[in-house]
Formats: sequence, C-alpha cells, structure tokens
Amino acid sequence: MLKIAWSSLYSHPLPEGHRFPMEKYSLLPQQLLYEGTVSEENFFVPEMLDKQWILNTHEESYFLKLKNQNLSKAEIRATGFPLSPQLVEREIQIAGGSVQAALFALEFGIGMNIAGGTHHAFTDRGEGFCLLNDLAITANYLLDNQLAKRILIVDLDVHQGNGTAEIFGGKPEVFTFSMHGEKNYPHRKEKSDLDIGLPDGIQDHQYLDILTRNLDRILNDFEPDFILYQSGVDVLETDKLGRLGLSHAGVHQRDKVVLSSAKSIQVPVMCCMGGGYSVKIKDIIDAHAQVFRLAQDLFF
Repeated sequence: MLKIAWSSLYSHPLPEGHRFPMEKYSLLPQQLLYEGTVSEENFFVPEMLDKQWILNTHEESYFLKLKNQNLSKAEIRATGFPLSPQLVEREIQIAGGSVQAALFALEFGIGMNIAGGTHHAFTDRGEGFCLLNDLAITANYLLDNQLAKRILIVDLDVHQGNGTAEIFGGKPEVFTFSMHGEKNYPHRKEKSDLDIGLPDGIQDHQYLDILTRNLDRILNDFEPDFILYQSGVDVLETDKLGRLGLSHAGVHQRDKVVLSSAKSIQVPVMCCMGGGYSVKIKDIIDAHAQVFRLAQDLFF
C-alpha cells in the first residue's frame, strides 16, 4: 500500500500576503482523496522525530537555538518564516514523516511525504523556507541503522540543494544530484556530487533528455540501494520564482523517469514534495498530485 506522511501541522499559519503557499499542504491531501487516487488509510500521521536523529545531521548548538527560539533576526530572515515553537514542531514532524515514509518504502517500494524536501537547511543554519534538512536526516537514519549502504538523492527542485550538498560533502555513501536553474537562488551554490545548472526557459524535451542521460549514468555507476527524490514543482513555466519552461506534461514525464527508474532496478524510493510557487494554487496542486498518481500506477 502507498503510505503518505501528512499532519495538520504541515499547514502552518503565516502572515497575510506571505509568498510561501502553505495552504497546499491541506489542499493536496483533499485533492488526492477527492479524485480517488488515495483513501484515508493511505495517510499516516508522523511521530515526532527523536532528537538524536536530528543531531546526527545538524549541530546541537543550532538545534538548541531553534528549540529555545534564540535565532538572531538575520537568521530568522534567512529562513523566510517567522520563528515560533509551532514552526519548529512542524519541521521536526516533517523530518519524521520523511524517515517513516522511507521505512514504508523499504516495505512497499515507495513511500511519500506531503511536505519535505527541505534542501536549503545546512548543518548549522536554515535558509529558504528550510529549517531542518529532512532529506539528510533520512539518509543518515538509513545509513546508521544499516537499512541502506549507498543512497542517491535526486533533487529536481528549481533551486540547488545547497544544504544537502554541504551536509554530504566528502561522504561517499551518499550521492547528491541536483538539477536546477543556473541563475536562480541560491546565488552562491555549494558543490553536489553532480550539479547541472539549467538555462532560463528550458523546455520539456531538452530537460528530459538531460535528466534521463545523467540519471541512467548515476544509477549504473553509483549503484544505489535507496533513492530519496525531491520532486519540487517550481520548474513549471507558470512558477513565479522558477524561470524554467516546463509544462505540466513535462513535470509528469520527469517524475515518471525517476519513479520508473527506481522501480525497474528494484530500489526503494522516498518522494517528498519540495517547492512550488505558481500564481494559481491549482497549478501547484495539479503538479504535485500527479506524482502520487504515478506512484499508485507504477508500484501498486
């Protein structure tokens, strides 16, 4: 059965006019239920992740500043969110959702998180709507519990997974692959194992050709036994922060390339949502929803 992490805490209240579309975390489950892609039994409420797994990735001094609400104004501004105890609780639960979805992936081939993909969180700081790096926390959890030995992180958000790259720099057990807008945020890029910077306005055909060639090569050379997939939909041509030119059909094909590749080599995959900032919330929800449909069609 497809198991999907979701909690009412995911949709966190933000100030009026805030540019992050937090409502997608409540609308997406409703859409999936409405169209019959999933039923209530597909969802699970993540347990709060134990502190030891957070400290396995993030510096204790940083985590304590989060928990004690002691970030500086500059540090809070860098995260993009007003700091509150509820926000920190949300981030911990999202990370727990990704870890637990990964455990379901080991059982069923795939597991998913309605949120997550917080790839801008570094060892010692948060940035870009990311406070704790759920991808890194999940990878380290799998490695330390000997549930995986070689993990591939496929990050197809329009923004480079800079925090993930920093966390796993020099760690050969984790291969970080980020395919992102070359001229987009973050302006100072970190070094992933493979970075592909894309030109503004790139179209479906060229994007998919680059993805397919490089993913095939990574899978053949690195031979992962687990895949973490960040499926951000800010690659859409309608995205106000993205600057790329993908259609909804292109995003669907992108997700199909990743999920079908994992299925064909029988490597478990955990999929989390990443970013999406189209002007119309419908475009965001439609683009996110199709990866859940693909998961059902390909794996169950």
